[in-house]
Amino acid sequence: MSLPTDFGPDSGGRVKGLVIVKAIVYGNIARYFGKKREEDGHTHQWTVYVKPYANEDMSAYIKKVHFKLHESYANPNRIVTKPPYELTETGWGEFEIVIKIYFHDSNERPVTLYHILKLFQSPVSETAPTVGRSLVSESYEEIVFQEPTQLMQHLLNNIKPITNGQWTHDSDFEEKKEKTLEKIISAQGKVRGEISELKDKLQLAKETISKFKEEIAKLQNNPAASILSGV
Repeated sequence: MSLPTDFGPDSGGRVKGLVIVKAIVYGNIARYFGKKREEDGHTHQWTVYVKPYANEDMSAYIKKVHFKLHESYANPNRIVTKPPYELTETGWGEFEIVIKIYFHDSNERPVTLYHILKLFQSPVSETAPTVGRSLVSESYEEIVFQEPTQLMQHLLNNIKPITNGQWTHDSDFEEKKEKTLEKIISAQGKVRGEISELKDKLQLAKETISKFKEEIAKLQNNPAASILSGV
């Protein structure tokens, strides 16, 4: 893509106090072959990707995406320079994929993400893989541009939609947000209850210590009484 050329070598300087957030989704989709391939023992075809959360053409500000695969793959360092930012491979094992996003403005530092390639269903949810059924493992992330350059501000504010139709995801991130919020609220309530219980125990311990101190003080102030009581 052609970039504006009127910002100067420093991209026009940074815009103080400005914060722009771009939401993205990254992860993988995998499909089980049904059996191991005879030629290489691979069991799945999978695709790893970075895509926008909203209906936005990320190529307006993303220059390239670097996917670093397991070293067992030929050329484990893969570069994708235009959308869709994804690559497809086959394999039999799960491993960590390093995803590095570079921007058109080189003054903006690249963003690095880490994704564990998922091929197999959790044993809790499903005991065996289903032939032909796709497994999706993806995450929501926000790229925060803190005081971006004027060039980056221009690029981020001039993004065209990818499609005129409805933009959807395999994962219901709104539902995930609600469930996460419910878990946080529940955890906060549990913590508050534990704190209250600990405060009660602490107060009881303080009262017990205070009573012991009073008894010790009485004995120290009246040693005769302690002797008589001993007799």
